[in-house]
Amino acid sequence: MIRRTSHDLPGLNLASMPDLIFTVLFFFMIVTHMRDVDLKVKYEVPAGTEVKKMNQKSAVINLYLGEGGIQIDNELVTLQGIVPYINQVRQGLSPENQERLTISLKADKKTPMGLIADVKRELQKAYAVKVNYAGNSEK
Repeated sequence: MIRRTSHDLPGLNLASMPDLIFTVLFFFMIVTHMRDVDLKVKYEVPAGTEVKKMNQKSAVINLYLGEGGIQIDNELVTLQGIVPYINQVRQGLSPENQERLTISLKADKKTPMGLIADVKRELQKAYAVKVNYAGNSEK
């Protein structure tokens, strides 16, 4: 006669579960890029054929041109307010970054060229001559 004994399955060990959860949480916290600028202007990115990614972003000021006006970082400014704002930001930078200061001009694709030329004249007055035009690559 064959005896059948019932075997209890051991319980699932959940001791390492909190470590796994915190590891995954830490991973997503590191790789997630949080937006640090709230757009106050309506802005649609134009497409381009020669688009390259910027490597160093520590000395970059984002200047948005769109339907709502002119926005630098998180501040709405007038055309005459560009020079004081650039000078204020420049004073807070290290000497190396002051030399590398680049303006990333992100203009809506319907922005008139006259406004872009006016903004560039104001940037020249602030001695911000390194200008990068932002866009998406055509696909």
